[in-house]
Amino acid sequence: MATPLVVSEVFKSFTMHLRDGLKLPVVNDVNFSVASGECVVLGGPSGIGKSSILKMLYGNYAVDAGQILVDHRGRIVDIANVDPRTVLEVRRHTMGYVSQFLRTVPRVAAVDVVAEPLVARGVDAAEARDRASELLAQLNLPRELWNLPPATFSGGEQQRVNIARGFITDHRILLLDEPTASLDAANRKVVVSMIADKKAQGVAMLGIFHDEEVREAVADRILDVSAFSPRRAAA
Repeated sequence: MATPLVVSEVFKSFTMHLRDGLKLPVVNDVNFSVASGECVVLGGPSGIGKSSILKMLYGNYAVDAGQILVDHRGRIVDIANVDPRTVLEVRRHTMGYVSQFLRTVPRVAAVDVVAEPLVARGVDAAEARDRASELLAQLNLPRELWNLPPATFSGGEQQRVNIARGFITDHRILLLDEPTASLDAANRKVVVSMIADKKAQGVAMLGIFHDEEVREAVADRILDVSAFSPRRAAA
């Protein structure tokens, strides 16, 4: 499928239970698609709903209405209307996610944190660790940290582990939520190069990048989320 991700007529609101069930609309009538080998960047001011869109696509947020269609291993899956087991299967094989934060596992070495998504897909552990080591080296994480748990790393070091973990697989779709936020200029350039490599491999990417230089370097087009804002519709 040349367009592995299609979002159609998606609506999302939050229910404020501490305010008598008040419904707070987040986004209305979201429509877009992402083609293979394309990087689409979500634009617009903070609080407009960019991260909420990514979380809906990944199945972390429920959808009020609409469809999120994913080409998953040769069949079309609607993330908005499937059971949790199918969502987990899509995450394992089709849709990856790089967030701003690394959820560290106590006492697990950084190289194993990065290798884990490959091991979960049946790749030999030694081979997965070799690939993880390559990515950590590419991202300039000091070798002496590879076998240490990343819980005590700096924010930038943790984020490099996070990026390596997200980029290690061959997912057809990759969601990127501010992956370069904690990085210095040199490592931001590394991530830009890694994104270019994924595009060349035909991966469909949807991301949020507040760094203007990075955004301009990776974006094939910018999707203004303000167009889906309930506040805009009410104006």
